[in-house]
Amino acid sequence: MSGLKIAYTGIEGAFAHIVARKLFPGEAFYSFGSFKKAYEAVENEECDMAVLPIENSYSGEVNDVMDLLFEGRLYVNALYALPVVQNLLGIRGSRIQDIKKVVSQPKALEQCDEYIRSRGYEVVQATNTAVAARQVAQMEDISVAAIASIETAAIYGLKVLDEQINERDDNTTRFVVVSRDCGHIDIPGQEKSFIVLFTVNNTAGSLLVPLQIIADNGYNMKVLHSRPLKSRRWEYYFYVEIEGDVTDPRGQNMMSRLEEVCPFARALGPYYIVNDNNNP
Repeated sequence: MSGLKIAYTGIEGAFAHIVARKLFPGEAFYSFGSFKKAYEAVENEECDMAVLPIENSYSGEVNDVMDLLFEGRLYVNALYALPVVQNLLGIRGSRIQDIKKVVSQPKALEQCDEYIRSRGYEVVQATNTAVAARQVAQMEDISVAAIASIETAAIYGLKVLDEQINERDDNTTRFVVVSRDCGHIDIPGQEKSFIVLFTVNNTAGSLLVPLQIIADNGYNMKVLHSRPLKSRRWEYYFYVEIEGDVTDPRGQNMMSRLEEVCPFARALGPYYIVNDNNNP
């Protein structure tokens, strides 16, 4: 693959930008101010792929992105698990004892909640960790720090006051790579996965039926989430991550059966789970 246009949210130094550079070195990157705008840039053929966060191991799923996957037309090509390390970044000349206020994205603030509360910091939300770093650099106030990646410190000329301040050492964010078609990323020898989105009728035991169909076809479910349908109160759609290839005969049989019993059923994939040691 070459000559690709890759959409991401935030600005240079954001975690989505870091993932995009790891997956697609040398390609063209385009910044968007929201998940929806990045997603729509691919739908509208302005970009070829978008890198979007789907879930954090500490603070949970990114609901807006899950809803875009349900409501939109794009497919998942890869799922990238990025170890996320949050750091306290101040302007040159600041000291950790000077800090009274921290700026960051809400999920990042949540991941560092214990650290923030123990020091009594005032909290200010930003749209993105890299945006927070840029804001702190522009403010030139020794009492204000950003919570962001080490990479943003170098980009925006900030000083690392404290490292790895997130509460869990295994803090990880998973990102999906979406495009108008599937199969753009290939990693020979690695097992495939896929996502199924479906709804069920509002009757007793209706959820058991699609879950049994998945099991009957020999698939292992790794993740199961439910999300409210925006169009109907107190009704939900379900998001399932499954090991295997949905394009093989048993996968096609499974999807045919799901389409028979569910008001809505759609598969996103197949895709590979990509780590730092197996970049395409």
